[in-house]
Amino acid sequence: MKITFIMPSIGRKADTPSYLRTWQMEPLPIATLAALTPPAVEREFFDDRMDEINFETKTDLVAITVETYTARRSYEISYEFRKRGIPVIMGGFHPTLVPDEVAQYADSVFIGEAEGMWQQVLTDLKLRDLKKTYRATRPELYDVVPDRSIFKGKKYLNLGLIETGRGCAFNCDFCTIQKFYKKSYRYRQIEGVIKEISALKYRFYFFVDDNIVANPQHAKELFRALIPLKIQWFTQGSINMSDDPEMLDLMKQSGCVGVLIGFESLNDATLSSMNKNINLQYDRDKSIMKLYDAGIRIYATFVFGNDNDTREDFDKVFEFALRHRMFITAFNHLVPFPGTDLYTRLKNEGRLRDEKYWLNHDYHFGDVSYHPKNFSHEELRDLCFSYRNKFYSWGSILKRLFNRTNFRGLLQPFFFIAISALSRKDAKKRQGLPMGMGGPIA
Repeated sequence: MKITFIMPSIGRKADTPSYLRTWQMEPLPIATLAALTPPAVEREFFDDRMDEINFETKTDLVAITVETYTARRSYEISYEFRKRGIPVIMGGFHPTLVPDEVAQYADSVFIGEAEGMWQQVLTDLKLRDLKKTYRATRPELYDVVPDRSIFKGKKYLNLGLIETGRGCAFNCDFCTIQKFYKKSYRYRQIEGVIKEISALKYRFYFFVDDNIVANPQHAKELFRALIPLKIQWFTQGSINMSDDPEMLDLMKQSGCVGVLIGFESLNDATLSSMNKNINLQYDRDKSIMKLYDAGIRIYATFVFGNDNDTREDFDKVFEFALRHRMFITAFNHLVPFPGTDLYTRLKNEGRLRDEKYWLNHDYHFGDVSYHPKNFSHEELRDLCFSYRNKFYSWGSILKRLFNRTNFRGLLQPFFFIAISALSRKDAKKRQGLPMGMGGPIA
């Protein structure tokens, strides 16, 4: 028996055949599926972001992991295999949140997390009895170590993606994470995480947890266990970590060089409307200084286009990011992902420009798919793009270089400039990416 795994791209611009370098990271879900697949089953993997998919390959099943932005391309890929008589199963965030749609483009839909149910898929495939739907129960995070051998020969970034936990307990209305994991957080056994990292040799590591400090006590135990490994790592976490000196000290001791924090907005009314109340409880400036005192860089993300937002909010965020000399700042527009509370509200209000914008090849990455209250959708799109370019201008890069976290040490300034230059290049390349490659989906 043979399984072909596929990681789809979003799409490609006709004049830009190469994919964004900052997005060329090893897809952890594929490695997890590979680990769950018995050695007796032959495995094959195509990464659509860097490989040409062989639609003539002889295989028993094609498994595609799908997100909303890759849905159109996933359906194009599925169409090509299905017309050749090869069954396709799709799983991931998008199939879990909108299974009825995905069922139109796949032979089977996998809802939920793979552990505990993937074996049933393989058993049914062997019996030629593949079900239309597989609905997984919430699995315990046992030590299923991702099988990264499936990435052999592919030139990914030298960055090891590690999962120590899943989910987030917050209830932000725009977030697919809290819907997929039902506002919960579960973590792996620390011994398994340490064993996994000890067997790897990456230059940097990224803990993909959506909020690594969701359980502070567990996080501290993890950071203590990481100290002897002497690795350098990045992660994502909520702003409340700044109020715990022991947490910050352990993060630094264990090799943390940066953390992504969803600031989302400097407008308190906007934060309240999106249920990001945790950010209202902390003084942003003081929190940032505490992280800098610990030697930790900040990747700050902001979202624009909520009903309380105006043009002035862009200027305030840009000034804020420049004043604090942020390592990276994301100027994103609001995206109503299907399955979220935000999507449902905008749909009920008749404000979605296209209820299935992700299937429209004329919709591009960076386009705004709804009608904002205080902007036209074109204005919001252009403002996000222009401020992103402004943040990555060479003047901004040079000013932000002289931050005690960006400039510390002999090599750190070169690292900062290299990352900034790459981000500057990719920010322009990803704007306007089409959904899919223009092929048929049905």
